[in-house]
Amino acid sequence: MRKINIAVVGLGQIGNYLLHELNSKKKDIEIKTGKLINVVAISAKNINKKRRYKINKKLFYKNPLDIFKHEKIDILFESIGLSGGISKKVVEKAIINKVHVITPNKALISKHGDYLSELAEIHKVNLEFEASVAGGIPILRTIKEGLATNKIFKVYGILNGTCNYILSQMEKSNNQFKEVLKKAQKLGYAEPGNPKLDLNGYDAFAKVRILSALAFNNKISKKKCLMEGIENISLKDVEVSNKLNFRIKLLGISEIVDGKLFERVHPCLVNKDSYIGNVSGVMNAVITEGEPVGESVLQGEGAGPGPTSSALMSDLLSILRGNIKFPFGIPNIKRKSIKVFNYDNYINSLYLRFEVKDKPGVLAQITNRLALKNISVERLIQIPNYKNKTASIVIITHKSKELDAQHCIKAISKSKNILKYPTLIRLL
Repeated sequence: MRKINIAVVGLGQIGNYLLHELNSKKKDIEIKTGKLINVVAISAKNINKKRRYKINKKLFYKNPLDIFKHEKIDILFESIGLSGGISKKVVEKAIINKVHVITPNKALISKHGDYLSELAEIHKVNLEFEASVAGGIPILRTIKEGLATNKIFKVYGILNGTCNYILSQMEKSNNQFKEVLKKAQKLGYAEPGNPKLDLNGYDAFAKVRILSALAFNNKISKKKCLMEGIENISLKDVEVSNKLNFRIKLLGISEIVDGKLFERVHPCLVNKDSYIGNVSGVMNAVITEGEPVGESVLQGEGAGPGPTSSALMSDLLSILRGNIKFPFGIPNIKRKSIKVFNYDNYINSLYLRFEVKDKPGVLAQITNRLALKNISVERLIQIPNYKNKTASIVIITHKSKELDAQHCIKAISKSKNILKYPTLIRLL
């Protein structure tokens, strides 16, 4: 029975949990694959850092690149998490040394995935990154294998559990964004120091770019795209949406529109009766639309050491069973570059909220400005605040060009009757 030597680089929450899984499930892995695994090297910034599970300090390397000088490695796990730097150097070095690589690092794959996948193909090793998107949900393997003969034309979903928890909790608790964020940080759902990359949409957008590359067989796009987070969603938006039978969800969406790639991440109003509208808390859900399969849905926990390690172990077993695959499902030479859809041409229904002085003529001023750009009103709600002599005007538009709506909002915001810059949220 062949022994497989493994290195784990990066011993944060995920790396430390994974190391424990590798050590505690050796027998189970042996039964399922016929291979004996052996962790021979580990590496992290700090050997003495307090960790959930104890580490074997005899296996420790301060510099992960030194591992290759002293150990014969078959498989390397990279869980440092940087988009470049030492993360890229370690993965690159491993591949050149004909070592299979498994990583949950979405930042690295979304930025350097094309280069690293080509390198893996040249050296005939696996580059696996199932855990980089939606944690324990096997969405990448589903697209690469389960839906391999389908023509997928849209993939979208809730890709960030932190944002989904915050939006769900705002509705449930009736608390403001900042209060719910503090609770999320205490529970470990949001970074205690700087949760910016979750909240501003970047985390979800890195995942969208990986999903696009797999779903549409294209090179990873580097073009600027529509990306908005949830920092500006107020409790009032949550409450009004609820009255309109909507919920607000941060969605990552990628689709082919007129033969062009349209990737985006932004808050959406989704119907409360829809499937995606009922995915709450820290859960993730990914929906694919294609032919002939139609609509497929996968849901599960999208973050945390448990779900992430589950995906990492799945990649490990795939390699141990001898499945040498193209990282993005097809040969690198067959992957194409798709022109990017100009989101200035995006046509959709919109939720617009205006905070105004409560006086005659203000509503007409807003609707007249919208009418100049042929933006018609489907639904309208006025919420007066008699005490402060102000009002909230909420408009749901019929489908219209978003660029026109943005121009209207900019012009309307200059009026002395508008108290703050208007809020725009797209409908799914």
